[in-house]
Amino acid sequence: MTRLLLHTAVATALAAGALGLTPPARASSSDGVHTVRVPDGDAHERSLAPRTTEPFSMIGVTWDDPDAALDGTALVRTRSRESGEWSTWRALDTDVRTPEAGPDRLRAGVRGGTQPLWTGPSDGVQVRVSGTRLPEGLRVELIDPDGGSDAVHTALDEPDIDVPDIDVPDIDVPAAAEPAAGGPNAERPAVTSRSGWGADESLVKDPPTYTTGTQAMFVHHTAGTNDYTCAESASVVRGVFLYHVRSNGWNDIGYHFVVDKCGRVFEGRAGGIDKPVLGAHTYGFNTGTSSVSVLGDYNKTTANTAVRESIAKVAAWKLGLYGIDPTGTVVLTAGADNGKYKAGQKATLPRIPGHRDGYPTECPGQHLYDDLPEIRTLAGKAKKLEEPAPEPTAPGPEDDTMVTLPR
Repeated sequence: MTRLLLHTAVATALAAGALGLTPPARASSSDGVHTVRVPDGDAHERSLAPRTTEPFSMIGVTWDDPDAALDGTALVRTRSRESGEWSTWRALDTDVRTPEAGPDRLRAGVRGGTQPLWTGPSDGVQVRVSGTRLPEGLRVELIDPDGGSDAVHTALDEPDIDVPDIDVPDIDVPAAAEPAAGGPNAERPAVTSRSGWGADESLVKDPPTYTTGTQAMFVHHTAGTNDYTCAESASVVRGVFLYHVRSNGWNDIGYHFVVDKCGRVFEGRAGGIDKPVLGAHTYGFNTGTSSVSVLGDYNKTTANTAVRESIAKVAAWKLGLYGIDPTGTVVLTAGADNGKYKAGQKATLPRIPGHRDGYPTECPGQHLYDDLPEIRTLAGKAKKLEEPAPEPTAPGPEDDTMVTLPR
């Protein structure tokens, strides 16, 4: 019997080898993040052979040093769980930086990384990374946002980093901003809450950090692909959340708002959409700004009317809380050397800038960037809240006019 089992195991291994596949690194399917380390070696080129993996729908590549940049390319192929077919090689967006300040930079275990790519249901991966000098500790992050109800944890082929408990002092949460007298006061858009898209709040260990106000609304895209259905949008947002928290090591999703290609708006970072929460979105300009990111790659695709209008509504409402005209400009001070601005340098930016206005990147994609003048105009024309009707007065002794009081 033992010889039979051994013979079967060897035959199975040979069959997998003939297909060029490496068997799964672990068997659990309830985890939301599975991690595979890319073998060390050549300083300019590293790869991961094609292999069968645990189920995933989003992929990214991270590395040990959060300040290191991947000056090169990260290419991935994935295998569809539905058809068994391998995709073409796709490039991950590598121009991503860790926040310049705040808890998302100071947490233990923070890592550098690419943007994540939505792949749809997959169970196989192959990776090629090349560059002038590759950062150490490359690993492939496989995200399964629908992987079960168990708490998500990262499993490594090597021991993971222990994150110590941090004593967090009590903080004062600012009250919701009141629109300035005479300033814009746009109507609040419909927003799907964090509970609505399924954020696992147990993964957010530290309370939000608040700044003094919101001076601008940066527009981003998540890059990667537009090949998702709007029924999958909540899963995509959960995937980005898991990647930012479990793979990058941040405290929470970096963006304040997320918009899908159908124009639906999702709440991003916790702390109150009407409050000045410190985000992790534009390296050098996270303080005092907000952000909205559109799911998809807008270098390749043109944003539709619903997307443009949703961005405009979010920006008009959020900036309107501070009495700010969304069609104007603002002077912001760079908080770090980011390749476009030096730390302390003053930058005059639109109130609704693109990511590339503050940081050297293609984000939010050329098509969406070209839409920003129209989006600013739409935000400036956003529907204003109607002034409350005056309270009716009771008729006087000589006035027998009937007055219907509102219910």
